[in-house]
Amino acid sequence: MTATLDRPVDEDELQAQFDATIAAEHRIEPRDWMPEGYRKTLIRQIAQHAHSEIIGMQPEGDWLLAAPSLRRKAILLAKVQDEAGHGMYLYSAAETLGADRADLTDKLIEGKQKYSSIFNYRTLSYADVGVIGWFVDGAAICNQVPLCRSSYGPYARAMIRICKEESFHQRQGYELLMTMMRGTPEQREMVQDAVDRWWWPSLMMFGPPDDDSPNSAQSMAWGIKRHSNDELRQRYVDMSVPQAEVLGVTLPDPDLSYDPETGHYRFGQIDWDEFKRVVGGDGPANKERIARRRAARDDNAWVTEAAMAYAAKHAARTEAA
Repeated sequence: MTATLDRPVDEDELQAQFDATIAAEHRIEPRDWMPEGYRKTLIRQIAQHAHSEIIGMQPEGDWLLAAPSLRRKAILLAKVQDEAGHGMYLYSAAETLGADRADLTDKLIEGKQKYSSIFNYRTLSYADVGVIGWFVDGAAICNQVPLCRSSYGPYARAMIRICKEESFHQRQGYELLMTMMRGTPEQREMVQDAVDRWWWPSLMMFGPPDDDSPNSAQSMAWGIKRHSNDELRQRYVDMSVPQAEVLGVTLPDPDLSYDPETGHYRFGQIDWDEFKRVVGGDGPANKERIARRRAARDDNAWVTEAAMAYAAKHAARTEAA
């Protein structure tokens, strides 16, 4: 869907073309006309996703120097590097909408944009690394695989590679936990403790309940999202319960039970007050996460300046030739 400029632009006609493209399950590309609300919604969602990938490097990164073996250290380093790459893919997708990467970073640091609340919890033991792989990356897969069919082309294409790598991360985390569960009683206790601490925050990753999620309905109407928060959360619970049984851990929810009529697992009430506190900046590590991101920006500003200067010089030479 590309608007031609050889005649006066009729915005109603452009809107009709846009609506028809969405209805036909075709993709909107950067060259296409799009409503301003669609563009802003995409920038908000993609930026939050990109910020989450970058901030998400920190909890596991804390264990890079304390991994128990060279093999585990190499695996963890590769995963953290993958998350950095995911952030770069997503910032590039946001730039196709006219956003500026540096401006998005500034807005994150200034508290004007958000990232996933899960990354404001600390990793207290090495078992947390495995549980992040199992729970956090598992939740990401549930949430992000449908985004491979997002209506915005650059976002959907970025998600294809990201989801492949997240799937590997999830398997790696689960393998680490299986190894620890075959270990000593202390290791098994460590895994159960990590499960107890990360289960409920992982359910919060899907966002507030549908009746308290003001952006979901429009995002779904535009084809940016494919499923509601509650649908994705239920899918995640249904996926996780059998995995917990195989692993030999207990999910910390006394209300968790299988409902044969619906074929789904019922689960207890999420503490949405905690979710709002953490999203609002009052989590265990919010200030620490942003302080590190600010330091990374400021301490490495000279690298950005040098790269931009080189790019400008190269462009000038190319133009002169």
